[in-house]
Amino acid sequence: MPTNIQARDLQARLERGEAIQLVDVREDAELELARLPHPVVHLPLSRSSDWIANLPQLLDRDRPVAVVCHAGVRSWHLGCWLIQEHGYGAVWNLQGGIDAWSVEVDPAVPRY
Repeated sequence: MPTNIQARDLQARLERGEAIQLVDVREDAELELARLPHPVVHLPLSRSSDWIANLPQLLDRDRPVAVVCHAGVRSWHLGCWLIQEHGYGAVWNLQGGIDAWSVEVDPAVPRY
């Protein structure tokens, strides 16, 4: 199971320059509404058939992965799948999702 990470903790790790791969599983329209101010790998769950074959090229198994969605549910599911089905080690789920990021870290990221 992925480890839950609080928005402030994730932000601190990113600011320290840790080599975290941010994965956003939200839909295109959600990404347009509110984006993290960091580069993300966009892997919308609803279109997993489009990217699943390329997963090894999209995500480095040797670097930590932090998965993000709106509230932390879809990201939890992808995190579990990465660990159980693909052997990823360090996988974090942004607890409360981008909504928590908006409240706890950066109010400039719109809530929806």
